[in-house]
Amino acid sequence: MVDAKLRVSFAGPLVTFQDSGRPGHMRYGVSPSGPMDRLSFAAAHRALGNLAEQTCVEISLGGVQLECREGNVSLAVTGGDFSVDHGGQKGGSWCVLTLRQGEKLSIRAGASGSWAYLAFAGELDADTWLGHSATHASSGFGGGAIRSGQMLIVRDARTCPDRIGAIPMFSDIGNEPIRVVIGPQDGHFQKGASHKFVSEPYTLTDAYDRMGMRLTGPKLALNAALSIPSEPIVRGSVQVSGDGGATILLADHQTTGGYPKIATVISCDIDRLVQSRAGQSVKFVAVSANDAIAITRKDAAMRREYLDRVSVPRGTLEQRLLGENLIHGELNT
Repeated sequence: MVDAKLRVSFAGPLVTFQDSGRPGHMRYGVSPSGPMDRLSFAAAHRALGNLAEQTCVEISLGGVQLECREGNVSLAVTGGDFSVDHGGQKGGSWCVLTLRQGEKLSIRAGASGSWAYLAFAGELDADTWLGHSATHASSGFGGGAIRSGQMLIVRDARTCPDRIGAIPMFSDIGNEPIRVVIGPQDGHFQKGASHKFVSEPYTLTDAYDRMGMRLTGPKLALNAALSIPSEPIVRGSVQVSGDGGATILLADHQTTGGYPKIATVISCDIDRLVQSRAGQSVKFVAVSANDAIAITRKDAAMRREYLDRVSVPRGTLEQRLLGENLIHGELNT
């Protein structure tokens, strides 16, 4: 096998190297980071036959443009509904294609979604920190941000003719409300605040990055001092600041915080939530802690089955043609 080299002609903000994340270090003040949309990340790798935790490129709405300078490599694009231009041929995301020497690839924001994932058939070369390439955007620890003019190197690059084509998408609950567990500091809010949070819609503001998304909508008034003793924070925590505004913490969240948290988004709904864009409306619905556990377990089983299905090669073009009934009717002579 040989390496493939791709020059970055353009990279927007928050285009970063990400692997599956850096767990186990929150007690030292290090957040896990990793992909914003974890299922799309895993699907991109599995569609190529990679390990699900390998390094890929996470792409923001700013987009990215690449030119293959050396070698040939198959790649997968998943995530939001982004626009993919491969050698002048325009299409959408959720596909596997092969980029050959001299060809260009452009991935830009499309109709919906905020994050796309670009995985390669091979090992994408990236710096590591604490054993992982996952980039913590504000510090730059990990593989780091991808810059215009940079050269990406894919070690042991492969082409995968038996995987080319559309990647099936995971069937989820679409535009249903985002499910949350109320608490743990709902007692620090005025009466009715929790009900207000789950009964009225919020809008995602443009204050949205890998650390969190700020919402605008009904104010959630506190009934006590703003500050509480700092305690651990998880992805999905809904923090409320002194002005009553809610912020949902995401992949690069701080590890502790002293703002009261009115609710926590259940883990299996975060991938859907992060694909929202500024200006979109978000609705929440409360579930019990026991229901959240049951929902998450059921969803985890569905995701495993989905990723197993995505990882199966579909055969070469010749094999796929032989498997189809391409002749109908009969001819009498």
